[in-house]
Amino acid sequence: MPNLILTMKNLLFLFLLFFSYMVKGQKIFSVKYESRADVKVFVVDYESRADLLVYKVKYQSMVDKNEGKWFFVDYESLADKKIFFVDYESRADLKIFFVDYESRAGWRENSKKHLLY
Repeated sequence: MPNLILTMKNLLFLFLLFFSYMVKGQKIFSVKYESRADVKVFVVDYESRADLLVYKVKYQSMVDKNEGKWFFVDYESLADKKIFFVDYESRADLKIFFVDYESRAGWRENSKKHLLY
């Protein structure tokens, strides 16, 4: 019986580890200072100029992998990635466009995906 409990704990640990990997990069916190950011972001005016189309979800449970569904957390310590919104496109690591529909979210430029892993 003790071996079964140990195995269940190992399975639970592996599940939690896998689940945390799946949602990594989707809990976002907007920092006040550029030096504290993991990624510098610029919001473009047109969808066609974006690297990533972002949909802001209402609940943390709605984030799914690294597919452009962002949940903005209230505390920096809860975030997977800290972003800073820059004023000029040339200073950005990532260009985003906010979409109105969840189905529109996603990467337009796959070479930038690593920024949110």
